[in-house]
This record gives sequence, C-alpha cells and structure tokens, in this order.
Amino acid sequence: MNDQPRRRPAKPHRRPKKDPVRFLAFEALRAVDERDAYANLVLPPLLKKARAKGDFDGRDAALATELVYGTLRRQGTYDAIVAACIDRPLREVDPPVLDVLNMGVHQLLGTRIPTHAAVSASVELARVVLGEGRAKFVNAVLRKVTAHDLDGWVEKVAPPYDDDAEDHLAVVHSHPRWIVSALWDALGGGRAGIEDLLEADNERPEVTLVARPGRSTTEELVKALGEDNSLPGRWSPYAVRMAEGGEPGALEAVRESRAGVQDEGSQLVAAALAAAPVEGRDSRWLDGCAGPGGKAALLAALAAERGATLLAAEKQPHRARLVERALAGNPGPYQVITADGTRPPWLPGTFDRILMDVPCSGLGALRRRPESRWRRRSEDLEAFPPLQRGLLREALKAVRVGGVVGYATCSPHLAETRVVVEDVLKGRGGEPVEAEWIDARPLLPGVPALGEGPDIQLWPHLHGTDAMYLALLRRTG
Repeated sequence: MNDQPRRRPAKPHRRPKKDPVRFLAFEALRAVDERDAYANLVLPPLLKKARAKGDFDGRDAALATELVYGTLRRQGTYDAIVAACIDRPLREVDPPVLDVLNMGVHQLLGTRIPTHAAVSASVELARVVLGEGRAKFVNAVLRKVTAHDLDGWVEKVAPPYDDDAEDHLAVVHSHPRWIVSALWDALGGGRAGIEDLLEADNERPEVTLVARPGRSTTEELVKALGEDNSLPGRWSPYAVRMAEGGEPGALEAVRESRAGVQDEGSQLVAAALAAAPVEGRDSRWLDGCAGPGGKAALLAALAAERGATLLAAEKQPHRARLVERALAGNPGPYQVITADGTRPPWLPGTFDRILMDVPCSGLGALRRRPESRWRRRSEDLEAFPPLQRGLLREALKAVRVGGVVGYATCSPHLAETRVVVEDVLKGRGGEPVEAEWIDARPLLPGVPALGEGPDIQLWPHLHGTDAMYLALLRRTG
C-alpha cells in the first residue's frame, strides 16, 4: 500500500487571451513613450487598421481612445497612486509595466468599468505583453488600488494645499509642478481659476471644424454632419463643433480641403489678423511659420475674398508639404515656399499683413496633446524665446509702414508671450523696432474675458479653446 499523498494533476497551461482593444491601447502608449510619438498621430492609423481587420466597432474604438488619452492625461496622479502601492521607487518599474499598471488604474478609478473586469483584463493584458511573472505583480498592485476610489487615493497621496499649493495641484490635476507654476503666473488670481484651468486641460476637447470662406459654409458642414451631431461655434463665424465625435475625414468638404479640423482659438487668431485695420494697400499677406497649414488655409481664403495674395513660408520641408495640401484648390492666388523666417528671402517692407505663429512649448494645447506635459522640461523653454524674438523682429522688418503683424503662440507662458513682444519693441537683444500695439480685443466681437489688452490670451476653461495668445502690432517707421 502506497502511503504517499496523491499529487493533484497539474493545471493545463492556458495561453493568455489577447484583448484587441487593450492591446491596441498598449501599443499606442508604448509608441508615445519609446518614440516620442504623439497619441493624436499614432492612434488613428492603429484604429483604421483594426477596423479594416474587422476587430473593432465604434464602441471598441471609443474605449481604446479613452484608455489612451485618459491614461496620458492622468499619468501624474496614477504614478503617485502606483508609487504608494509598491515597495520600490517608481523609476525602478519598467516603462511597459507602468503603462499596463496606469491603464489598469485608469479603468479602476477613471471609468465605469466594473472592478473585477478592470483587474482581470489588465492582468490578462500583462500576460500577453509582459509575461506571467510580471502579470502577478500587476495583479497585486491593482488589487491594492481597489481599496479606495479616486478621491480617496488623492487624499492619501497629494500633500495638503496649505502645505504646498503647487505640489497639491500637480498631483490632484496631473500636471508637472513647473507647469502648474507657469500657468498660475500667466493666469493670475487665486485657487479657483487655476483649478478650473487644470481641470479643463484634463477634459476631452471637442472636434471643431472650420468652413473656409468662399470654399465651404457652416451650413454645408451642419448638413453633412446632421443636426444631431453638430453645434455652432462659440465664437468663430467659421466654426462648427461635432457634438458626438466621429471621423472628420469622412466629410467631402474636409477631403477636398474646403474645410478642415481647427480649434476655434486658431480660427480667432487668423480672423483677428485679417480684421485688423491697415493703412493703404492690402494685397500682400504672409504666414511666416505656416506649418502644418490650418491658419494659412483660413488666411488664404480670407485673402482671396479681398483679391489679396498669401505667401505661406515654412522652414521644415515636410511641414511645407502639409501646408500645400491644406491650401490645395484655394481659388485665390497663393504660394507655398520652404524658408526660414529668421533669415527671410523677401525684402524689407514687402507685406501688408503678416502672421507669425511661432514655434513654442505648446503648453496651450495640453488638452489635445496630454503627453507633451510629461515630455517638456522647464529648461526646454530656454530655447524658444530667442527664436521667437528673432522671428517677430524679422516680421516687423518685412511688413511695410502702416501694415500689421500678428504674433501668436499656442502657449500662455509669459516668457513666450508678452515678454517676447516687449523685448522686441524695446530693442532688447537687437535693434529697437518702431511699432505700436493694436488693441486686439475689439477684433474678437462677442468673446468675453479677454483681459485688459491690448493683447489677448484665450483659455480652455474660459473660452473652450486652446490657450492661444495674440499680439497685434502696427509698424510706424
């Protein structure tokens, strides 16, 4: 008789099941981290490929999009929560593991996905992309996360506001501390305003279309979208908002470049420059930093209505090709060239209107590119102001006396906005330029909360736009 205990039969090996939605979201997050890609450029082709294979329907695409953007927007908060649930420094967790964890935390704390489903789906994803050992680690961490809801975790991991206001806001609203500080300086005011702004940065932006004058109309876009999926623009007469999302490229007007996707803030910048009064001739317009072409396309359409010509210049050849695509079919005369605005090929005093939408930190578009908040460093800003001053200085030379220059940035950072303009006007770092401010506020009729002027700063929480800045200057000598 054998007294040895009987062994239980080994469980049959089960191959992990690949969830196409979460696997695609993981692929997108890895591309953002490994290649410094942008989610808004990586995700659409991945979704298109999945649809073509028959793996996805509309709900799957919506979930994948939410997982990618929600994880990126709340990365700072989720990192703090994960750090509280592990026994090692967060920097020692491999980035792919952290992507799976943060995506799991987002499902647990930022969506309505049931707890069990969120954990099990995340662990299954980990088995597929990380292996069994790391999947056990993911399972252990996420089970700790289930102990509290988001508010409970924030209360545990964020320092009290009264002890360190900027660090508190950074953790609660998932922004690097230096960005919180910079935005607060630009915005001014107390706690309520900065919290509203940071929260607006974490909201999903609407898709806004622009009907380019003389080529399309808002009525055409509304008809193509259907009344249930269209809302009028808040401020721009050329804007139509997509109420329920969808694929803008499916619209005939967008495919033909008669309309495009463009934030209302960008539309307002172009419209304000076009509306600014100039003295005398008004036939030669320049977009000096034209890529990727959205503002140039709107300016070209507005110029064509007046019989004016637009020259669109872009330093980077690949971006110049995007400008050509955006302007294709414009009825008015225009030209696209590859040129550096700091060393321009045109003669001084050539143009009547110039838009100089300068390269910048992009802190005004954190809603659309949430990954950029984690990619930028405060020291990165040191390179932008000298370039911005050089571009503005050359623009003021290129415009004739009595003509107008619009200096624009998609950043509210003071070092990239008013400080640059004041430096150029006062001759800091170069020769002084004879020019005067134009009050831009009356050129945006109906738009509230534009400040004391003469320049304007738009805000996501006040205007529903990107945080675009615009200064209008008239050359006087």
